[in-house]
Parts: sequence; C-alpha cells; structure tokens
Amino acid sequence: MNAPNDSGSPGHAPRGSSNATTGGSSHDPAPDPTAAFRDDVERVLALIRPAVKEDGGDIELVDATPPSRVRIRFLGACVGCPSSGMTLHHGIERTLRAKLGDHITVEAVS
Repeated sequence: MNAPNDSGSPGHAPRGSSNATTGGSSHDPAPDPTAAFRDDVERVLALIRPAVKEDGGDIELVDATPPSRVRIRFLGACVGCPSSGMTLHHGIERTLRAKLGDHITVEAVS
C-alpha cells in the first residue's frame, strides 16, 4: 500500500515533484477570465438549446463579458417570434443566473 503522500494517481503530483506550484515561479500563463466566463456561459446555453431547437429556433452566443454581460442572437424560428422576449428573460437569463449568479444580464442582439 502506498503512503498517503506517495501516490502516483493521475492529477496528483507527489510532494516535492517538479509539477508542484511554488510561489510565483510557475511559467504557466494566467487564466483568461473572459475565456473561462465564455466557456461557462456556453455550457449553460447547451442545456437550454435543445428546448429552443424543439420549437425550430436556436441561440448563438455573441459575446460574454465578465463578470456579468451576455449577448445572444436568436436564430431560425426565434427571429421575430413574439415569445422570444419571454424566452430571453424567463428561460435563458433565469437559467444563466441560477447556474452562474444573480449578477448575470442577458441582451438579445440582431
């Protein structure tokens, strides 16, 4: 049996290994908050998209600016649909807020 700190399990470098992060000596680039926010928004939109497609429409992420602004474009049957405002606020915005925080604002662009 391996000692607790001697494990070679994936994702866990043993203590003292060259993969351990030391105070500021890492050469890895800083994480991009815009890319991370955009990825989070895309993951949530992927949850919503099937319901929108079921009605013949789609949504496209146009912009995601941290920490809170999301801009989407309606496509297909959603363009000009009288229910698109309800979809925007009660479907898309509500789901994004539930998953990413109450600070999220969503705007539809053409």
